[in-house]
Amino acid sequence: MQNLSSILFKYRSYSPIPFLILMLAFHNANLWSMAIGFVIALTGEAIRLWAVSWTGSETRTTGEAGGTFLIISGPFAYVRNPLYIGNILLYLGLGIMSFALFPYLQIIAVCFFLWQYHSIIKYEEIYLQKTFGEEYENYLKNVRSIIPRFTPYKNSSLEQPLFNLKAGLRSEKRSIQAFISVALAIVIIWFIKVYNL
Repeated sequence: MQNLSSILFKYRSYSPIPFLILMLAFHNANLWSMAIGFVIALTGEAIRLWAVSWTGSETRTTGEAGGTFLIISGPFAYVRNPLYIGNILLYLGLGIMSFALFPYLQIIAVCFFLWQYHSIIKYEEIYLQKTFGEEYENYLKNVRSIIPRFTPYKNSSLEQPLFNLKAGLRSEKRSIQAFISVALAIVIIWFIKVYNL
């Protein structure tokens, strides 16, 4: 199980590609699907940007799980894995925008990514427990993995990096570019179909 989790962790950036291909190949968008889907996808990207503005580029690793800080600030004060929540919303939003094979593709995608991230989270938690020990155990007990809490978790004894939007934008540059590119492709295909270009 740990070997599978480490493989999923290493190649997690590539797993959305088959879904993106299907979204474009079976494109069936309309104005409503594009508007609603875009808002959901944008929310996901905003959550990602908020998170990486606290973590910087440390979440970009594709080798072993790692991390200098146990980050409990920003979105991490409410939920342990905001980046994965952001990803799921982003992929779901783009899927709704394209309206491809709706609702089957979207449901399958959400189920797949929930399974993938559950496996990856278990892999990452081994490192975090070894590295941060009791502090991580307390965080684990008080903050859920995927479902946010209503009030922020606090632990004044933990050193935290500073919020840095500029570093966040730099780290998130490729993800933002990919999001804009796919969203634009969906709109362009819709435009071509509607106006018979």
